[in-house]
Amino acid sequence: MLRTIAMTFCIVFIAELGDKTQLQTMLLATQKKSSLPVFIGASLALILSSFIGVFAATYLNKYINPNVLQTAAGIIFIVFGVLTLIGKL
Repeated sequence: MLRTIAMTFCIVFIAELGDKTQLQTMLLATQKKSSLPVFIGASLALILSSFIGVFAATYLNKYINPNVLQTAAGIIFIVFGVLTLIGKL
């Protein structure tokens, strides 16, 4: 269990560190007198989006083969990456 927690932490941490939303959060923090509300808002948003992702996957896993979900997620990830590279996202 600890290994899964550590692996998930590393994946999300690395993915979010250079993400556009993370850069926007840093910009917002520079514009406010107190960065604590920005930190709280960003943290709650990440918690909620992670909650939705985990429970949506749990629900979908009951009805769709996990290999199909993994393949679909990989394809969507690649499509978003390509769209980002060509400036369409």
